[in-house]
Amino acid sequence: MTTLDIKADATPSVRRPTPVVALLRHTRYVLAGNLVTAVAFGLFAIIVLLAIIGPWIAPYNPTATNTTIALQAPSAAHWFGTDNLGRDVLSRVLVATRLDFIIAISSVALVFALGGIAGIAAGYFGGWTDRIISRLSDTIMAFPIFVLAMGIVAALGNSVTNIVIATAIVNFPLYARIARGEANVRRNAGFVQAAKLSGNSTPRILFGQILPNIMPIMMVQMSLTMGYAILNAAGLSFVGLGVRPPTPEWGIMVAEGASYIITGEWWMALFPGAALMIAVFTFNLLGDGLRDIVDPQRRT
Repeated sequence: MTTLDIKADATPSVRRPTPVVALLRHTRYVLAGNLVTAVAFGLFAIIVLLAIIGPWIAPYNPTATNTTIALQAPSAAHWFGTDNLGRDVLSRVLVATRLDFIIAISSVALVFALGGIAGIAAGYFGGWTDRIISRLSDTIMAFPIFVLAMGIVAALGNSVTNIVIATAIVNFPLYARIARGEANVRRNAGFVQAAKLSGNSTPRILFGQILPNIMPIMMVQMSLTMGYAILNAAGLSFVGLGVRPPTPEWGIMVAEGASYIITGEWWMALFPGAALMIAVFTFNLLGDGLRDIVDPQRRT
């Protein structure tokens, strides 16, 4: 064996990290480089944690009434005070986190599956596919968003499932148009042509080549839609078309407490309103960080 062979054998091999490890490292790099994004992810983690353990850490039964302690101001026994029926506001805020988070996640997943895929198909195939999806988007956008959501829920019934469906429908044009524009630009890109020449099927090109490259901008829209979904659910509850009482939900709690602000019981609307504001604020800030994390061009 020559000296050159010995040196070649002695050279240590460089182990490439697994995709999961590489993604975690890139996530840590993104969070370390942007304080606002790190704060948003921290708040998001707290919201997820409260959505999971909220019903177990609530100090009182959120639906149990006790009129003898109704409308008590915040105290050591009831940190957020009590409402007009003597229910603990803190317990109701904690338990409502799960429901509002489920509404946000479910509506975003549904509209991404419908609008995102429809938009990719419209941008990639063009022709009649593009015309049908574009006309459908124009029809939905012809109506005021919240009025359309109210009409859908009123027609289907005010349940959590129907709120999710209504939120997904009113946001369909946003996802369809964004995905259509991005797919239309990338359908003639070099990597798509190379995939075609390699014998890849159309579904594999759509979901393996085009979708990952439009995910950064879609993630920003998904983050914004999560905040809107919570606001939409709260607005429907405020006008009486949302989740039915006595189920704890931030919108219902704000609606119930609004009429008591004049008489001085400010805590009934303040604390659920603050939780609603923090959640929407968090989801709006998540967009840029999620875009940097999922963007293949930034993952170096």
